[in-house]
Amino acid sequence: MDANPADQMTDIAPGRVTLTDRRTQRSWPVEVAPHQLATVPVTQARYAQVTGQRPSASQGDRLPVESVSWLDAVRFCNALSRREGLAPAYRLGSLAGAGADREGVEWDMSADGYRLPTEAEWEHACRAGTTGARYGRLDEIAWHRGNSGERIHDVGGKQPNAWGLHDMLGNVWQWCWDVYDAEVYGTYRVLRGGGWCDEPWSCRASVRRRSHPTFRIDDVGFRIARSVAG
Repeated sequence: MDANPADQMTDIAPGRVTLTDRRTQRSWPVEVAPHQLATVPVTQARYAQVTGQRPSASQGDRLPVESVSWLDAVRFCNALSRREGLAPAYRLGSLAGAGADREGVEWDMSADGYRLPTEAEWEHACRAGTTGARYGRLDEIAWHRGNSGERIHDVGGKQPNAWGLHDMLGNVWQWCWDVYDAEVYGTYRVLRGGGWCDEPWSCRASVRRRSHPTFRIDDVGFRIARSVAG
């Protein structure tokens, strides 16, 4: 792994994934376009480099950044895009326009900048062509309550999936773009992947969790994505 592993982006092939929700017993298929996804969650060093801030409860350059809200993650994506001369994916501060939510965030799908993955993109990438609950033996691929020592760990310390993505399960939950269930939970956003303090049951490709876009939690981080033109 490089000193700045969050710089690495992996090309994700198009595909189709069926999302499921245990609470409502619903399932729905989603077509996933080609895109890029970060090889690891955003690290604390990368977050500090871009924002000048170190918000995490546990400090360490190669640890995943945590205690960041969904809105913090959105702002990071825009800041990183501007830093690299790319068009920011998100417009903040206006409640008008298609795709805007109550936090005033609108996704410009034509932008080439960094963004959060959709939950369909996340699950498609997590599975990496597999169909089971996980893409490998849990202890070999994920930090969870049973093996983490009840603490967060450096990114990239466990085996990647077949597409070279580390920490898709365990270590920190990861924010996705999507609203969880607008009718029941309003603007609550989707979290995926499970975390270092979760039981093995939660560290599965299909598990969905939710949180308010302004909440900051010590086992929640994020990884970045980019759309692929054409």
